[in-house]
Amino acid sequence: MTHRSDFPRPATDLTDVDAARGGRARWESFADELVASAWNYSSPSGALLDLPGPVSASGRWSTAHEGYARTFLAAAFRVRGADGVDPSRWLERYASGLAAGVDPTHAERWPTIAERRQSVPEAASIAIALSETKPWLWDRLDETVQAQTIDYLAGVVGTAGYTNNWTWFQNVIEAFLAEVGGPWSQADLDRNDEIQERLYVRDGWYSDGANPVGAKQNFDYYAGWAWHVYPLLHARIQRRELSATHKERLAAYVGEAVDLIGTGGAPLFQGRSLTYRFAMLAPFWAAAIAGAGPLRSGETRVIADRVLQYFRDAGAVDERGLLSIGWHREFLPIRQLYTGAGSTYWASKGLLGLLLPADHPEWVDSPPAGASEPVTQRALEAPGWIVVRTEDGIVRALNHGTDGDRHHPEGARADKPFYQRLAYSNVTAPDLSPVGMIRPRDNHTSLLDADGVPSHRGRIERRQLSERVAVSRSRVHWLDMPGSVHKPDSDVWVGMRRGPVVTTASVVNGIRELRLAWYEPAPAVAHPTKIDDADATWPAASGPWRLRFDGWALPVDDPDEAEISAGTAVRADGVHTSVLGIRGIDVSGVRWGGIPTPFSRDSLTPWAETLDVSPGQVAAALVVLGTGSLDRDANVSLEVAPGAITVRWGDGTVDEVAAEGVAR
Repeated sequence: MTHRSDFPRPATDLTDVDAARGGRARWESFADELVASAWNYSSPSGALLDLPGPVSASGRWSTAHEGYARTFLAAAFRVRGADGVDPSRWLERYASGLAAGVDPTHAERWPTIAERRQSVPEAASIAIALSETKPWLWDRLDETVQAQTIDYLAGVVGTAGYTNNWTWFQNVIEAFLAEVGGPWSQADLDRNDEIQERLYVRDGWYSDGANPVGAKQNFDYYAGWAWHVYPLLHARIQRRELSATHKERLAAYVGEAVDLIGTGGAPLFQGRSLTYRFAMLAPFWAAAIAGAGPLRSGETRVIADRVLQYFRDAGAVDERGLLSIGWHREFLPIRQLYTGAGSTYWASKGLLGLLLPADHPEWVDSPPAGASEPVTQRALEAPGWIVVRTEDGIVRALNHGTDGDRHHPEGARADKPFYQRLAYSNVTAPDLSPVGMIRPRDNHTSLLDADGVPSHRGRIERRQLSERVAVSRSRVHWLDMPGSVHKPDSDVWVGMRRGPVVTTASVVNGIRELRLAWYEPAPAVAHPTKIDDADATWPAASGPWRLRFDGWALPVDDPDEAEISAGTAVRADGVHTSVLGIRGIDVSGVRWGGIPTPFSRDSLTPWAETLDVSPGQVAAALVVLGTGSLDRDANVSLEVAPGAITVRWGDGTVDEVAAEGVAR
């Protein structure tokens, strides 16, 4: 690809642009700078933006196609909201790239949908961008380019096999085709509508796919930046209002998702595709565009300013003006195999607010200041989370319902670090190293076998959820890697041993979580599912076992900068993480990670363990992530009885935990 460097570098701060120009002008400048830096890596025609960095599993050709399609979204939003004003002449550049990309004889043509499945989401982005800029781009194209574009996009018509948010890609492409006289299929739309309704759960949340037995427990930011954004963009292509059903669901989702953002703009770190970063703002902007609420006028802009500034301050835009693969700065272990250097520009969805003109109330209104609560604590029923949000900017999500399970591989499996940890926050990350995936060691409750190998959580079965108490259980298993004394009796390089059922409970009182756990023998299954059948090929493990609680992995650049004591680490800025034994704990400590994280060069993780545990024997520890006083006096007591555990806090609060299978 040809490298060009005739574009300006990004500003260092949103506020560098004259504030008198208004909120939208600052975002315009950011969008222009972001797109300009990406175009430094364009092909001569502009059809392919081959950005430096890894390629996706679809190959470099597809990754360069992503660079074009996803930056086109940002440019289109920016021009549409400015009513066609295009001082950087972006639409000329994208028109040139379009003409080459859809020309089947051009050297820089795009991979067709038949050649690369990944072309489907890119075609959707292009269709959206063309629709939003139709008077200034599409309507000025010559008939040959229009016809070739229709032929290119029509590759999606009649295709199937989309079982998650991808159904919306087909819908928006075919909606645009219908608007410009191209082919489309009612059968495609009817099938997609049925799939979409099946994956709706409640309170605005969609599960992004289901597992083979129909369980819908795959929750992440796709619920917002896909499931709620594409219905709006689809409606705009069809020049109609967002439907009442989608408007209601969008408002419900935003009303819950707002608590996943800290007061300083840091969003919750959970789920796949986190390298899209501020794309999580898209449903908030969608609600403002659709008039769906529930936020007050101007509140979305305030939240969005904080989130965008958070990522810019953290180094998300590098010295070349590019969005690297990472969360703060570049951090390649965050990526999935479908992620390439061009993929990150789906962050353009976070610029959706640019569709609003500069005089829209969302850009100019100042929302009234609301009274702040010391601790905001709520249950999110759909994903199975208790969310705790505090004034220090920390958000915690205690996970008793999301496991990311959409398929069952025919082989041994490890926990998914982005989905199956017991808790997530906006200031910590799960261990993404190979060792951390093989042996989970943060925000995890495990049984340790005789060799000290921790069990994996497996699929989650929710048992109880309220604002204060959440209980879930899983049949655990162990991975047996090469060199293990437990050798698989089949032609596989890694094996698995099935274990008992471990139940974990979170009892929440402010920033304090009392974490309880016990195990029971796995029950016999009278009518096994195909998942049960697949698991039955693996041998059962035998005890004795120890039970271990792993706490929050506190990001640090140098472990020596933190103060460490038994079960506690305190960072210089006062953020601390603790696991303090309450019942059945025999030993505790703090583990030095020794590996980089998306937030830092290292981490410190507290832990606590029992000696051998018997079926039904309850262990408990206080797990804390926060600031302020450590309050080492846990001041909490338990009363354990068959079927129930009573938790009494020092402030007089009493919580009841459903406790099937516990012994007195």
